[in-house]
Amino acid sequence: MAIPDFQTIMFPFLELSSDEKVHNFAEAVGALAKEFQLTDKEIDTLLPSGQQRFANRVGWAKTHLKKAGLIDYPQRGHFQITQRGMDVLKETPKVIDMKFLMRFPEFQEFRKINHGNESKIKSKEEVGDLVDQLPPEESIEVAYQEIRAGLADDLLDYVLKCSPAFFERLVVELLVSMGYGGTQENAARAVGKSGDDGIDGIIDEDKLGLDSIYIQAKRYQKDAKIGVHFIRDFIGALQGAKANKGVFLTTAGFTQEATNFVSKVHSRVVLIDGNRLANLMIDYGIGVSTRINYELKQLDTDYFGEALGL
Repeated sequence: MAIPDFQTIMFPFLELSSDEKVHNFAEAVGALAKEFQLTDKEIDTLLPSGQQRFANRVGWAKTHLKKAGLIDYPQRGHFQITQRGMDVLKETPKVIDMKFLMRFPEFQEFRKINHGNESKIKSKEEVGDLVDQLPPEESIEVAYQEIRAGLADDLLDYVLKCSPAFFERLVVELLVSMGYGGTQENAARAVGKSGDDGIDGIIDEDKLGLDSIYIQAKRYQKDAKIGVHFIRDFIGALQGAKANKGVFLTTAGFTQEATNFVSKVHSRVVLIDGNRLANLMIDYGIGVSTRINYELKQLDTDYFGEALGL
């Protein structure tokens, strides 16, 4: 049979984990290949990136089930069904696809489409068909944004599993990659040596050290919110140090009150929530690697201008 699309794989993938045990992803790919009766040739069919096409589609099925909260990743390369996943199987659905998963708020958040495409969706059920409805160039953009959103979410999951010391080093590396702090060695000496006065570190704004930026970094669960009292304490610490520039980074989010408060104070304070942090990591290559590059080219009419009399 033909290689199934990733939505077709979702239901048998979830059924495979119904024993509530921790499963190895590679073994799951093999088991699902047998269930779909794929030939060795079909299993070995590769994408331009060099990855097996079927394994890639199983991976996307796994990703979407994870974003909907039906499975979890207890350790690298493994997955396990959640209570929500067990509840879904008890419903004995005929199919699990993106339309089905849109019932879950976490999946709705994951599937948010930017760049004005919301107006093209008449209902949540149509989100899964959006790519098929758009011109090729827009479809590429939509697919790219979804891949990026999934990567950002995975990055935060991994950051939260790491130690506070690792998070501190990550913040240093990110700021240095963004052009702050001169060298990573100098930046590392500054961060974490300022005491317990509401400031986690100090880093130079430029390579000459003409101005300094004070840092507060907080690791909280992604769905948590940093309240205004944390921001007040941070700004108070800035004033105590006679500083006027600060960056508050967190893996969580900020309350609206906290955001409003920052906009009204004299000190220049930038709030970086978990989503922005993850996207900055992607932009500056922290914790990610490039899998494949695509170039989208267009016709150069100037090249043909003289020959065609244009």
